[in-house]
Amino acid sequence: MILITTPQLVNSQTEAPLKVGIAGITHSHVHQLLRRPEQGDIKIVGIAESNRDLAKRYADRYGYSMDIVFSTVEEMIAATHPEAVTAFGSIYDHLGVVEACAPKGIHVMVEKPLAVSIAHVKKMEGLAKKHKIHLLTNYETTWYSSNHKAYEMVENNAIGELRKIVVHDGHEGPEEIGVNPEFLEWLTDPIKNGGGAVIDFGCYGANLVTWLMKGERPISVLAMTQTIKPEKYPKVDDEATIILKFPKSQAIIQASWNWPFSRKDMEIYGKTGFILSDNATNIRYRLDSKETVKSEKLEKRIAPYNDPFSFLSAVIRQKITLPPYALSSLENNVVVVEILEMAKESAKTGKAVQFKK
Repeated sequence: MILITTPQLVNSQTEAPLKVGIAGITHSHVHQLLRRPEQGDIKIVGIAESNRDLAKRYADRYGYSMDIVFSTVEEMIAATHPEAVTAFGSIYDHLGVVEACAPKGIHVMVEKPLAVSIAHVKKMEGLAKKHKIHLLTNYETTWYSSNHKAYEMVENNAIGELRKIVVHDGHEGPEEIGVNPEFLEWLTDPIKNGGGAVIDFGCYGANLVTWLMKGERPISVLAMTQTIKPEKYPKVDDEATIILKFPKSQAIIQASWNWPFSRKDMEIYGKTGFILSDNATNIRYRLDSKETVKSEKLEKRIAPYNDPFSFLSAVIRQKITLPPYALSSLENNVVVVEILEMAKESAKTGKAVQFKK
């Protein structure tokens, strides 16, 4: 039996590209969209950005007209009528984007994580459901072949019942790697970003664990955060460890702005074996005590499963149906925000926080 672990692709006739608006361009991940080669699946019709200097700088770099740049999301929507909006501003601003788009039936995709708090996420979830829009969250690790191979192996019981998941995410620090100042300003703000490394990189692990656990919420969350470099990050943490307790397993999420180099990798341990997802395409595994460790270098995923914007178009055009608790799904990312908020509470009190049923 072959398990389908990616959303199912449905055939459809050739159609016009999806009309996409951009809400904010301070997040450096926006470059992936602005420099994306023309593939015929999406068309950028408008940009909402109040920082005209930044908008002009990117216009000169990427060749778009300043005629499509507006000061607010509302102005951009009124003038360009997008079918979907991608949010590349602060995490705090995600709620405002959904509030502007959802009542007009405009779908939204935000950069990870979905929201800064449970209060925000509940409003966003309510709006999305009421107005029947797709509300997706984009993570780099969603497009890793290694993670999907690992998921398939877990589904096929290749390593037995899950016992422990360890996820490592982070880099040397946003200032150290040279993120643009407009991004750094809100990334290191406890209100606009919701926290430091615990939010910026803790969300990856929470997202992957929720996926592997099929949406099961943990019994409790225990976390420790600290600021190792207060001279650089005086307002937020730059180091975080989060431990999730499940009935028969644990998950450990290590999020850091202090790694010696960038990393996004995962370890999955079962009753009989383990799987190590080293990067986007490399995976190692040992399925039982009699075997040796095997390694595979996987091919990159194919469209529309290799790119958030192709994926967004396919979901909206109903070529893809998201399975329960898929990495990009609203239901998964509501749990992610719940975990992160509980992690911040635990780090503040020094005690494990019980998950409310």
